[in-house]
Amino acid sequence: MAAVRRSPWLAPLRQALRGSGSVLVLVEGSAGLGKSRVLDGLSGLPEAAEARRTLWRCGAAQERPEAAPGPALLLVDDAHRATPQEREWLRGVLSRPWEGLAAVVAYRPEELAIRGLPLGAPAVSYPPGLAVFRHRLRAWGVDRVRRAASEVLGERATHEAVARLYASSGGVPQVVADLLGTLRAGSGPRCTAANVDAAGVPVRLAELVLGRTEALAAGDRTVVWAAAVLGEPAGRDELLSVAGMDPERGRAALLAALAGAALSEVSRGRYGFAVPLAATAVRERVPGPVREELHGRAARVLTRRRPVPWAEVARHRGAAGRRKGWLKAVEKAALAAVEEGRHQEAIGLLERTLAVREVPARYRARLAPLLARSAVVGLRSDQTVEVLTQAVRDPGLPVDVRGQLRLDLGLMLANQVGDLAAGMRELEAAVDELGEVRPVLTSRAMVALAMPEWPTGTLAGHREWLRRAAGLARAGDSEVARAAVAANHASLAVACGDPQARELVAALPVDGPRAGCREHAARGLCNAADAALWRGSYEWGEELLSTGLDLSARIGASYTEQTAQGTRLLLDWWAGRWAGLGERCERFVADTADMPVVAADAHLVRGMLAFTQGDWTQAVHWLTALGAPAPECTRMPLAAATAGALIRLALVRDDLATAAEQARAAWTAVADKGIWAWAAELAPWAVEAVARAGDAAAARRMTTEFVQGLAGQDAPSARAAVAWSRAALEECEGRHREAAGSYREAAAAYRELSRPYARALTAEGAARCSLAHGAEHSGAPDEAAARGGADGAAGDDDGRAHAVAALRRCVERYTELGAVYDAARARTLLRSHQPPEVRRPGRPAFDDRLSPREREVAELAARGLMNREIAVVLHLSPRTVEQHVARALRKTGALSRRDLLRTAP
Repeated sequence: MAAVRRSPWLAPLRQALRGSGSVLVLVEGSAGLGKSRVLDGLSGLPEAAEARRTLWRCGAAQERPEAAPGPALLLVDDAHRATPQEREWLRGVLSRPWEGLAAVVAYRPEELAIRGLPLGAPAVSYPPGLAVFRHRLRAWGVDRVRRAASEVLGERATHEAVARLYASSGGVPQVVADLLGTLRAGSGPRCTAANVDAAGVPVRLAELVLGRTEALAAGDRTVVWAAAVLGEPAGRDELLSVAGMDPERGRAALLAALAGAALSEVSRGRYGFAVPLAATAVRERVPGPVREELHGRAARVLTRRRPVPWAEVARHRGAAGRRKGWLKAVEKAALAAVEEGRHQEAIGLLERTLAVREVPARYRARLAPLLARSAVVGLRSDQTVEVLTQAVRDPGLPVDVRGQLRLDLGLMLANQVGDLAAGMRELEAAVDELGEVRPVLTSRAMVALAMPEWPTGTLAGHREWLRRAAGLARAGDSEVARAAVAANHASLAVACGDPQARELVAALPVDGPRAGCREHAARGLCNAADAALWRGSYEWGEELLSTGLDLSARIGASYTEQTAQGTRLLLDWWAGRWAGLGERCERFVADTADMPVVAADAHLVRGMLAFTQGDWTQAVHWLTALGAPAPECTRMPLAAATAGALIRLALVRDDLATAAEQARAAWTAVADKGIWAWAAELAPWAVEAVARAGDAAAARRMTTEFVQGLAGQDAPSARAAVAWSRAALEECEGRHREAAGSYREAAAAYRELSRPYARALTAEGAARCSLAHGAEHSGAPDEAAARGGADGAAGDDDGRAHAVAALRRCVERYTELGAVYDAARARTLLRSHQPPEVRRPGRPAFDDRLSPREREVAELAARGLMNREIAVVLHLSPRTVEQHVARALRKTGALSRRDLLRTAP
């Protein structure tokens, strides 16, 4: 009814119902557009309550309503079905209207006896005093279809499902509603485009279009069948060629189909079905031999188009039983799609083709490499993995073809599926099978084995693979192979802090003449962006990320684009851009549910956000469950950061043994790899865990190893982490003055990096240690504090005041970010060190309002923390927490702990 509320005729209609004037509204809409809903809505207008209301459905043999003076709402539905007597009566009423008549006549324009004349010929002679309006109903746009899908399916409706739903239904509301009813009952946890296709043709739509087709003369139905076989609007000449009709006979058949509403003029000069899904209903009823003939003619007609739509030609040839011609068209369609960067289209076509067992081996050998290549660049599917796995086992394949398939299968298993061990085995086997026969492809396999992010292999080994790949690429004189080597060389240089890294990235062939070169350039840019961000070069990394994303989108490199979107989530986490970040992570995980490697960034960020909000159970789930990849199948920097988050969780829960065990395992993995910049998000928590577990000597060795591993490298985030790690060790050893200075050094570094959360954590550490040192040496000057600093303390008695002020700023920063747990922890520390002059005697009376402490407890309880966990955070006894929760529930009227956030005043 939204469109009705904006209609210019609504105000005059309401005025007529108040007894002033007379109005006629002609509601025009094809089947399923919602004419009856419009009439129902008008019947509910407040002004209609005092008027005579009549709903008259034409052709239903109802008694004619009384035509008497006074306010009256006459709602006439299905005027296209009116009998001659009903039309004559309506014409009489509308030619002699009375004051207060509001008439609304709804009809299907395609079923009128005379087009454009809803009440027949001759045209009605409307009197001057009658206001006449026409309201044309339109199909829904994609946004309205999306809202409808969301109302019925909720978060189950994926973007691809909505797009397919809109395309299949033509936006006709009744068809959308019928399809959604089927999908609601059987689409499972996620509704995809495949689910929409499987829903079939709604009964209402099928009966409507089949009834209209059967109403035609037998000789005229062929043109409707031809349109159904084509499955898309077509010009008259093409349509009649597919139907096999001469121009004169075909013209008469087309006119009959249009007059009977079996076909529509979808756009000027193009004829087909207003609802695309209707074509399926008709096509399924065409006799088999006739259908094959129609498909054969359709294939011949389409080959005359320029450019030739080879995918459609393949479909028609296959349906016509022309197997050889089908396979040739499939190959041409796939090659064209790959060349233009439409990899998902190529994947779908080739998967469907190779799933047919009868495809001869020689064609499998030509089509399977195309599928593999597209799947590596695009987004894989489990069917692709299965098809390629079966293909490499085919003994009839030439060895070099098998090696080519192994290469791409290995890339998919490692990069997308997350089965690293299997992926590496396939890649190494590909190197052996390709050998010197296919040096370009051998080089590509070596390039993949040179990727340093995977936990297998060493830095020296990766460099050796890259050196061998570069030699083969030069010998093979292939631009694409050289681009692949250049992409990995650039990203490895960035990861290792090589001074030549910027030059290598700038030299990537982003404008290369070949699509393969541009694909590797996009991959190199996005991988370099990821590597730069892990090193702390945030400004450069963000620039590379934007460039890589833009190039990936332009060339259709879907997989590369998705990995870069995951990297952006990490960047926003580090930069403190947390508004809506959790929801974005959850959407990303849902969209990449079948690719755990791609989803891993979102798992990490969502888990860390849950930690900062005090929801530790959810933090563990996001970091270790819900599809998160295992450490041995996770990129090294991400695995190290995830380990750091899990270690911190164990430390908060005072599980020192688990924390130390995780720290040692993660540290060994980084040390074995040899890229120490990747320890930046791990080191502070690992050092603290080992030191608090009682092995300070090992913690000191870890800190020294970290410093030595970074020697001569440009790694700003790791440099900040060195200071933080040193501070954590010094604090554990009770050297609070030195720890305060190291924390301040780290906080200053994170301020330069624009990392607000890390800055607040280290600034809090500086304040905490300064206060601890002051308590240990009351009256003794604090030399480190006297040296000052934006987040530090400054000398003797002023040191405490500065530390308290720094804590207040930390609370503010945590609150701005939404770090509920951290704000509560810092606020508790602040309360225990409040200067005496700000404390007032007596107990404040809060009546039914929550006290500050009750609010803190309520926030953490609402986040899902148990009483014992809240007690650890706020340094209270579990019994005290229990009392605070009880009072908060009573004061707010909340029905449960989860409701406290929504009800707290």
